[in-house]
Amino acid sequence: MDEDTDVGPQARQELLDELHEQVVASVDAGATVVTGGEPLDRDGAFYPPTVLADVPAGSPTHSEELFGPVAAVYEVDDEDAAVERANDTEFGLGASIWTEDRERGERVARRVEAGCVYVNQLTKSDPRVPFGGVKESGYGRELSEIGMKEFVNRKTVWIE
Repeated sequence: MDEDTDVGPQARQELLDELHEQVVASVDAGATVVTGGEPLDRDGAFYPPTVLADVPAGSPTHSEELFGPVAAVYEVDDEDAAVERANDTEFGLGASIWTEDRERGERVARRVEAGCVYVNQLTKSDPRVPFGGVKESGYGRELSEIGMKEFVNRKTVWIE
C-alpha cells in the first residue's frame, strides 16, 4: 500500500531462486542482460524488472515459462517473423503487443497463440475479463462470468 513501491516481491523465496537460476542459465548460454538480472539487496524475495536480449534458443528464458519480472527481447525482420517467434513455444498464457498503429496491433493480436493478448498494455489479470492460457499454459478460464462457469457442474435433465 506504500505509494513509493515500484516493485513487489515474489510470493516465496524459492520462486525468486528458481527465476534467478533461469536468468543465470540464459546469460551463461549467451543472453545479454540489458537491465536487472540480480536479486535486490533487501529483505524479502525481491527480483528487479529484468530485460534480456540476444536470448539463444534452448535457454530457459527462450523455452520455459518465467514467473517473474523478466522479459526477453527479440529482434525480427517483420510482422510475420514476430508472430512466428511469438508462437514458437509450447506455452501460451499471455502476450503483450506494443504499437502506435492500433489496427495493426489488433491484427497481430489475433494471430498470436495466447489465452490473453493485450495491445499497448501489460498482460494482466482483471476480474472483469476471462483469464487463462492455451497450449501447455492451461485450458479453461477463470474470472468474469465466463470464468465462474468453469467452476460449476451444469446438469442436463431431459424428460419426454
